[in-house]
Amino acid sequence: MSSATPHADTPRVRRLPLAGVLRLGRPSDIWFKPALSVVVAVAPPNLVLLALGRLDLAMYTMAGSLCALYAHNRPYAARARALAWVVLGMVAGLGVGLVTASLTGSAVVLVTVGALVAAAQKTLCDATRIGPPGHVVLTFISSASLFAPQTLAQVPGHLALALATGVWAWLIGMAPGLLRPHGPERRATARALDAAAAYVENPRSHASGPAHAAVQAAWQTLLSAGARSETRHALERLVVRAEIALAAPADADPDRLRAWSRALRGTAPVPQAPDDDELLGVEIELAAPAHPVWRMLAPIAVRTALGCALAGYASLALGIGRPYWALVTAASLYQANITLTWSRAVQRVVGNLLGVLVFAAVVPLAHLGPVALVLCCLAFNFGAEALIARNYWLGTVCVTPMALLITEFAGYQEPGRLITERVVDTFVGALVGFVAAVAVTNRRAGDRVELSLAAVEDARDHTVRLLAEPHPVPGAVDLARRTLATALVDLRATVEAASGEWWQRALPQERVVRAEQAAHRTLAATIRHHRAEGVRP
Repeated sequence: MSSATPHADTPRVRRLPLAGVLRLGRPSDIWFKPALSVVVAVAPPNLVLLALGRLDLAMYTMAGSLCALYAHNRPYAARARALAWVVLGMVAGLGVGLVTASLTGSAVVLVTVGALVAAAQKTLCDATRIGPPGHVVLTFISSASLFAPQTLAQVPGHLALALATGVWAWLIGMAPGLLRPHGPERRATARALDAAAAYVENPRSHASGPAHAAVQAAWQTLLSAGARSETRHALERLVVRAEIALAAPADADPDRLRAWSRALRGTAPVPQAPDDDELLGVEIELAAPAHPVWRMLAPIAVRTALGCALAGYASLALGIGRPYWALVTAASLYQANITLTWSRAVQRVVGNLLGVLVFAAVVPLAHLGPVALVLCCLAFNFGAEALIARNYWLGTVCVTPMALLITEFAGYQEPGRLITERVVDTFVGALVGFVAAVAVTNRRAGDRVELSLAAVEDARDHTVRLLAEPHPVPGAVDLARRTLATALVDLRATVEAASGEWWQRALPQERVVRAEQAAHRTLAATIRHHRAEGVRP
């Protein structure tokens, strides 16, 4: 064992932060896309139900319509598959809820089923890296359906409504591809170029993580984009330029990188970077098997199941009529580690409390009639997606009144009671959910750091061996460079996740720093190799 690796195995408790938890970030560069998509997906079904006088069915149509929130960063080939699975997952969760509700009236059984479904949804969303809004929307729909009055005879019709609107949401998600078929790939490449330019201007070692992550995200986007067209090939060359800039910042031109990025954000043709390699490593990487992640998700799955169940039981014990609110609150908390889970709990509580105040102010307007109710919900749908990228709590300020107004689709609800129950369930769900996260320890976080370290060291050794060969296999160095860069990104993410976890041994910080520094030197050596082969960066 390295002498730099700490031998201490004493569990440590880390301080839970408050500073910065509510700080607003920059909006997403495509914040308007999910915001507009969800409005277009929700409005027509709701207006049809309004015309038919059947707003009581809106929960089922919204189940499918809300699928329009997903996969906006994915290339269209990958988006088609992801959205299809989201729709099927949404309908499956809704089906479990409706069938269970039709078979039993036991609130304890309903909460238990809801907790198990929430854990399954959390695990699947994390394993597939579906991205925002993750499992929370799925859990909200499936949990609410558990407490919807239902008979078995009604279930097929209600599922058909969800499936039909899910298909509508799929069409909305795919529609922008008719105008900009390579839009997601262009945006991901532009972000990589901008991150590389920022690093070139200030090449500090600890600032390289975000830049490498942006480049890795661009590669993941391109590799999932389907057939390798001329446009995609041009984008791959630009990502290679970003990689080269990270490895040899002294020789890179940040203005040129940013100029390429600006060109990608419009509709102009993709800039043509120097064709400095044939990107043969891409073909090899496309055939590489995916790494399993299931074993890494076990603690979070257990936390979700336990926390949601206990939160629901506590809400029942307090006599709250909608225990699924506490269940969903708990489900929304669980992040990669305890520290991030704590931050999400604070954000959720603050957002919900402000949200019920907004609801109290808006409910007189919503009670003017069904049209006003539908329009208010649409406005909050847009606001939630427009704001949530700034900070989770800010989006929740709109999500909370929207969820409260949805309960009125089936009939008038007394506002004071709704507000009281929502506030109580928010505190119950946040408190019980966080306690469950603390109780279910994740002692294997340190083991994953060791595995990530080994992956970086193995990737570096492999790259060094290739560089020592007089004539490496075409594309081998290109693939080795990206494999090493990917391992570096994974190592940094693993270390950050483990650093926020409780009750674990000390992390090998010095060994991590040495491994990262050695890997960066090796990445720079791959650039020198290209130059030796006559390639100009």
